[in-house]
Amino acid sequence: MIGIAATGSYAENAMDTFSDVDLILTCNKEDHAGLMRDRASLAALLGPLVAAFTGEHVGEPRVLICLYGPPALHLDLKVVALPDLADRVDEPVVLWERDGRMTAAFAAGVGRHPAPDPQWIEDRFWVWVHYAALKIARGELQESLDFLSYLRVTVLGPLGLMRYGLKPTGVRRVEANPALAQQLASTAGAVDRAALLAALRNACAAYHAFRPSSVKANEKAEQVAMDYVAEVAASL
Repeated sequence: MIGIAATGSYAENAMDTFSDVDLILTCNKEDHAGLMRDRASLAALLGPLVAAFTGEHVGEPRVLICLYGPPALHLDLKVVALPDLADRVDEPVVLWERDGRMTAAFAAGVGRHPAPDPQWIEDRFWVWVHYAALKIARGELQESLDFLSYLRVTVLGPLGLMRYGLKPTGVRRVEANPALAQQLASTAGAVDRAALLAALRNACAAYHAFRPSSVKANEKAEQVAMDYVAEVAASL
């Protein structure tokens, strides 16, 4: 092992009582497979480990997601080969290293959180709106709730955070911005057709408020989708 760094809330100086711990372990490239194989054993040395699994479900198989306790503690343990440290989303804090090698590897790049592509979103958004309206009209209320959540996480949260000059991390900690939190809360809906349709319309209004002016709007698609939303509303 060459070094250990902390990332996430620790690196951002934003830890509180409810924060998990995010650690990066680094090694030479040729040792990466071995450290990946042994990471569960390493995690067990850190405390009373009660459960652990890998992070394929979030697109990051290098992460071992751990629960310790008692007392309960969530730890994400990520194993990264030294040359790959330059490609990252934030600026970790080095806790321990050999010969300054981890610091040097971080210096080869800059942490950049991936930002959404507003045009990519526009090219899909009105299709999604029509799809959500279909689900509401059919009475698939739980699926409609789930789809509105998808719009918040994928579209409204990131674009809204960007509009306020913040990191586009889905809907994470949007409550720190009361105005944005209120806008997103209006898109949550309830298990009721009328409430879901109102939430969908609020989602469209929020999208208009957050969409950058540089986006080439698909006005025909918007008209078709919103006409169908109105048709569903008239049928309730």
